[in-house]
Amino acid sequence: MNTDKIFAEAIANEYAPKNTSKVVALKKLDRRAKLPANIFAFSFGSIMALVLGTGMCLAMQVIGNGTAAMMGLGIVIGLVGILGVSINYPMYRKLLANGKKKYAFEIMQLAKEISEAEE
Repeated sequence: MNTDKIFAEAIANEYAPKNTSKVVALKKLDRRAKLPANIFAFSFGSIMALVLGTGMCLAMQVIGNGTAAMMGLGIVIGLVGILGVSINYPMYRKLLANGKKKYAFEIMQLAKEISEAEE
C-alpha cells in the first residue's frame, strides 16, 4: 500500500471542485433542521450552568459579603440554575422535533429521489 499516493489523493480531493449532489443537499438539509436546537441547547445549558455555579458560590459564601441575605440569594439563584439545567434537554427535544417537522417534507422527498436513483 502506497501511503504517499493515498495522502496525495486525499489532499487533491480537498481542492477539487465539489459537485452539488443530492446526498450533499440532503446532509445540508439535515444540518439545517438540527442546527437551531443544537445552538440553543449549548448556549442555554452553558448559561444555566454558570447561573447554578454563581448561586452555589453565593450560598457557600465563596463570593459576596457572607451575610444570610447573600446566602438566601445564592440559594434562589442556584435553584433557578437547577431549573434551567433541568429543562434544557426537554426544550432541546422540542426544538429538534420542530426543526425536523419543518424540513421533513423536503428531506423525505430528496431521500426518495436518492433511493430511486440507486435502483
